[in-house]
Amino acid sequence: MWKEFKEFALKGNVIDLAIGVIIGGAFGKIVTSLVNDIIMPLVGLLVGKVDFSNLFLVLGNEHFKSIEEAKKAGVVTLNYGIFINNIIDFLIVAFSIFFVIKQINRLSKEKEKVLEAPSTKICPYCYTEIHIKASRCPHCTAILEG
Repeated sequence: MWKEFKEFALKGNVIDLAIGVIIGGAFGKIVTSLVNDIIMPLVGLLVGKVDFSNLFLVLGNEHFKSIEEAKKAGVVTLNYGIFINNIIDFLIVAFSIFFVIKQINRLSKEKEKVLEAPSTKICPYCYTEIHIKASRCPHCTAILEG
């Protein structure tokens, strides 16, 4: 059982996945910082100096200046500003991943085109697609050169 586990854990796919998770976590921190520290302050400035991280609704009759005050008082709040930040965070991560995957797919398709040898050719007489190794066209029966 230990041998099987060791083989499983040391396979390339598991190690690649672990590296991907670690890099993804670090990338997530960078994107979160980008959203919270750069994008949202600029958006807040553009829409009238609004701090999205401090937008909330108190579920009750009391009024608080910040989410921290409401939490200290034990009041339930709907933190829709933080939710907006998280949506923007998600959209940036999703777009970044889409862009990276799109580039990887483009590069792998180019590599496949280079590696892929043609398996068919066109008959010069009837213009029908035939097998690359054919010496006679099965459609027009013409004898093909080389």
